[in-house]
Amino acid sequence: MPDKSHPIAIVALEADLRKKPSNYPEPFASLMAGREKRSIGDIFGLTNFGVNLTRLPPNAVSALRHWHSKQDELIYILSGRPTLITDDGETKLSPGMCSGFRAASGNGHVLVNRTLDDVVYLEIGDRATGDSVTYPDDDLQAALVEGKWQFQHKDGMPY
Repeated sequence: MPDKSHPIAIVALEADLRKKPSNYPEPFASLMAGREKRSIGDIFGLTNFGVNLTRLPPNAVSALRHWHSKQDELIYILSGRPTLITDDGETKLSPGMCSGFRAASGNGHVLVNRTLDDVVYLEIGDRATGDSVTYPDDDLQAALVEGKWQFQHKDGMPY
């Protein structure tokens, strides 16, 4: 039986922007200024994996450099030329390129737009329960508890 509560197809760039630009606590949330995410997987009621259409204007970043304990992630560049920063160094990406990040790899990643043009990409990740996130460059850690991210300092004190 068809699911009438979700559309069959949409124009992705016409999807609503996330209401809250970042889940991070301050001072980290404001570092995401300019980044725009459209949670297009949610529009279709997807529950096993999420898909975001993300735009980074010049000088914006995708996230804090991070890695997940349980979630695999994949990015696919649609337009623009971001720089991917990992423990292995910097890699310049261009449209049509993609990169994947295995869960529990310990290799933090972030995209940075150092160009004068927007970067648009898809980010795809599973929704593994019990996931946690490590931020190697920042005094921050996160755990997914009952579907919501809870943030703490690395010493365990909550934000």
